[in-house]
Amino acid sequence: METTKEKRRLIIQAGRKAVDELIKVAEEKIVTGGEDDVSVDRLKNAAATKKLAIFDAFEILTRIDAEENILNDTSPKLEEKESFGGFAEKRKRN
Repeated sequence: METTKEKRRLIIQAGRKAVDELIKVAEEKIVTGGEDDVSVDRLKNAAATKKLAIFDAFEILTRIDAEENILNDTSPKLEEKESFGGFAEKRKRN
């Protein structure tokens, strides 16, 4: 039976493969020389697909980094706050 850590590692590996596939999508040419390539709708859809692929890849990589930090127990520690006041309390004039 796989542990949670092992499953996290498998998910990380799958995420890296997904990023590789998204990179392939982002690298594809929008205009290939065919007649249908000049359609405005086609160009807009292709550009939107590339943008989505790029943003998804960055999002996946960010999550992979966070999960690896959890697995390696190197996640950044939150600093203790000096006061318990909120935004309004900090901005209040005496």
